Amino acid sequence: MTDAAAPKLRLFREAMGLHPYGERYRQAMIALRGEEDVPPSKFGLSSLRQLRPRLALPLWRGRFVEPRRAIVTNLFNHRQTPIELGWSVEKTQVEDFRGRDLTYDSHNGTDFAIPVGTTVVAAAPGQVVRVVSEFNRGGLKIFIDHGDGLMTTCAHLARPLVTVGQRVARAEPIALSGYSGLDSLVTFPFGVPHVHFNTWLDGEPVDPFPHAGSASLWRAGALPEPARDAGAAAEPFAPSVHSEAGVAEIVAGCRTERVRRELLAIEPLAARGARTVIEMNYYPTRFAKRPNPYAEAHPRAPRLDLPFPADAFDGVVFADER
Repeated sequence: MTDAAAPKLRLFREAMGLHPYGERYRQAMIALRGEEDVPPSKFGLSSLRQLRPRLALPLWRGRFVEPRRAIVTNLFNHRQTPIELGWSVEKTQVEDFRGRDLTYDSHNGTDFAIPVGTTVVAAAPGQVVRVVSEFNRGGLKIFIDHGDGLMTTCAHLARPLVTVGQRVARAEPIALSGYSGLDSLVTFPFGVPHVHFNTWLDGEPVDPFPHAGSASLWRAGALPEPARDAGAAAEPFAPSVHSEAGVAEIVAGCRTERVRRELLAIEPLAARGARTVIEMNYYPTRFAKRPNPYAEAHPRAPRLDLPFPADAFDGVVFADER
């Protein structure tokens, strides 16, 4: 599950992502108080349903709760509240792909609960386009472009094993898991350590699970499984092709001048396009327009695997079906 030769994870510095402390405090205040064009996050009594001590405590100790299974604790919400009202961890209007409520208001990804220190792998071949730690937005995150307008993100990581620009094969290790970020700090030790997995297609967040007739993005079918054919044959990969006009329109519509200047200064177009997709999804209230940032539209297709290694995992189980 982990590299025995790797140095042991440090709880506060890596697993929770608290270092450097001054910067993490500043970032935490963004979530709690908001900042220019970013409203504060919303919490309520229903947010307490995210606390699952029976899951959290063993996972913090690096132990499986369900042998060889990642436990899905939150799915993509298909009835998200308006983001202009702030990122909401409440449960006021929720519906996952099964028609149930294993999600919360603003959740736009999939949470895989796994033991701290688990090896996280690439869900498909691709290129690392950004590695960044933001305490207010998912802690340590790795973004991978898989080509054809598909990008994935793994958040709440502890230690990166890749660098920007690096090309990765399917199931290649990219990080060790933790639970970095503000929600870890405020819920420790009862908040569940997990990897938050985002899937963006043509710049928009999408549910990788099949829903309302849409195709699954998982190669194994309706539910993800780890890649068991990794390394059997080299898979072709070509970076996504961005639309200069589409990216320019998004950047021009950025309400926050500082961010707009930063994006305009990034070269080449591929790097600027990738960063723009990231910014408009993690800080959507800063952007007035969301045209397709790629040169063409891309259909949903089964391309992804569970982002954990086959020697430690067989698949997933939903937290509400245990």
